[in-house]
Amino acid sequence: MSEHSYRVLGSREVFRGAIFTLLTDDVAMPGGGSAHRDYLRHPGSVAVAALDDQGRIVLVRQYRHAVGARLWELPAGLCDIAGEAPVRTAARELAEEVDLVAATWDLLVQVHASPGYSDEFAHVFLARDLSPVPVDERAVRRQEEAELVPHWVDLDEAVAMALRGEITVAIDVAGILAVAHARDAGWTTLRPADVASAQ
Repeated sequence: MSEHSYRVLGSREVFRGAIFTLLTDDVAMPGGGSAHRDYLRHPGSVAVAALDDQGRIVLVRQYRHAVGARLWELPAGLCDIAGEAPVRTAARELAEEVDLVAATWDLLVQVHASPGYSDEFAHVFLARDLSPVPVDERAVRRQEEAELVPHWVDLDEAVAMALRGEITVAIDVAGILAVAHARDAGWTTLRPADVASAQ
């Protein structure tokens, strides 16, 4: 049995915002006919599991307006600079959000964040051999990011937080579980950071 080709018969832009674009496509369906499919076109994202020599990762609490709550998250950000490699984006976000630089970078996992309505593709990196950004070189955090404070959490406790439902951001849950798995496998499951490429 051959697979159906979901051809796009027509497409229109419904909304264009600062971060994403909402599109409606007319898509050919199996058995004939077509259906409307609404989705967000997203620039992609990165998240960073920064692990220190004591086996702790850094988390932040960030207000997310869509859910009206402060959520526990890994440092993260958008792939919104054209041509920038995802690992460079990750390094920039790590420095901007928690004032850290890392000498060692690996790719942990890649995730379609919510493919039922968005094409967002996220790269989650492991950052190790950490050091602080010099005070006079630190970014000025604004808006929701002005409240960000680094919280160092033992990796096993972060896993427990995810499994208790205290960490709910899907990308971050995947990243935290991936770090724990990589550690338990002696780091043999890690991929080179430069495998991740901008879409």
